[in-house]
Amino acid sequence: MNYDIIIIGAGPAGISASLYAKRANLNVLVLYSGESQLEKAHKIDNYYGFPDGITGGDLYKNGIEQAKNLGVDVLKSEVTHIEMVSPPPQTQYSVKAGEKEYSSPAIILATGNKKLRPNIEGIIDYEGRGVSYCAVCDGFFYRKKNVAVIGDGKFAVEEAAHLSHIAERVTVLTDGKASDEVQSEIAKDSSLAGKIKIDTRKVAKILGNENGAKVGGVELSDGEKISYDGVFVALGSAGAADFAKKLGIFMEGDSIKTDEKMATNAPGIYSCGNANGGLLQVCKAVYEGGVAALSAVNYVRGLSKN
Repeated sequence: MNYDIIIIGAGPAGISASLYAKRANLNVLVLYSGESQLEKAHKIDNYYGFPDGITGGDLYKNGIEQAKNLGVDVLKSEVTHIEMVSPPPQTQYSVKAGEKEYSSPAIILATGNKKLRPNIEGIIDYEGRGVSYCAVCDGFFYRKKNVAVIGDGKFAVEEAAHLSHIAERVTVLTDGKASDEVQSEIAKDSSLAGKIKIDTRKVAKILGNENGAKVGGVELSDGEKISYDGVFVALGSAGAADFAKKLGIFMEGDSIKTDEKMATNAPGIYSCGNANGGLLQVCKAVYEGGVAALSAVNYVRGLSKN
C-alpha cells in the first residue's frame, strides 16, 4: 500500500508529525509497536495545558486517538525493515511491518532511542570488538564465521536472517526467555529452515578470545562455554538508530544527525524526538515532530512537480 508519508513511532514526536502532515492533505500512515517511554511516566506536570498534570499513559493514548480522529491511518505493527527500493530523484522506500509491506517517498523516524543493552558481564567491554548492535553494518566482517544474536523477538530474527546469508552458523540466544516468537518468525520463512539455531539458556558472560582483544564466545548459565566470533544484540523492537545505521544515515554517538529541518543525509528521511538526542522532553518532541512533518510535506510536494 502506498502512502505520501510513513511515520515510525506513535509518541509525541510521531503523532505531532502525523497531525501536521494530515492537515496538509497528505495520505499518512503511523506504524508503532506499542512500546513507549512516555507510558512509563507516572505524572507529567510540566507540559502546557494540563493544570493538574496528566499521566504519561493518558497523554500517549490521547495523542493516538487524536490522530485517528483526524483521519490518520494508525496501525500497531512492529516495523522490522526499511529499504530504499527506488533511488533519487524519485526515491521510494519499502517498509516491512508484520506480514505487510508499505511504500512511501518520505519516512519520519520517531521511535526514540531504543538501544537496549542486556545486563551481561563483559558486554560493554567488547562493544566494537565483536559485540555489535547492527547486522547490516557489521555482518560483512563475519563471513563464513560463527555468530550469535541475543534477543527473543522479531527484531532478533530479522538480524539473524540477514546474518544467515553471510555467516557460517547463526544462533539466536534468547537469554533465558521463551523461544516461541523466535520459532514462529523463523517458521514463516522457509529459506531459514536449518540455518538458524535457537538456545534458550541464560547468557552469563561474554568471553574474550585467547588474548582478550575481541569476542571469543559466551558462557551460559549452566557453565558451558561456546565459541562465537561475534555477538549481535537485538533486544525488543528496532529503534530509530537501528534503522538509521542500516540506511547509512549519519549519527552523532547514539543520536541521529539532522539539520534544522529535521532532515537526515538520506533523501526523504527525517528524524525527530528522542532519537535526535538533546532535551528528552515532550515539548521538544512535539516541536521537532511538527518541523519534520512540514519538511516532509514540502519534500513530497516537490517530487510531484518534477
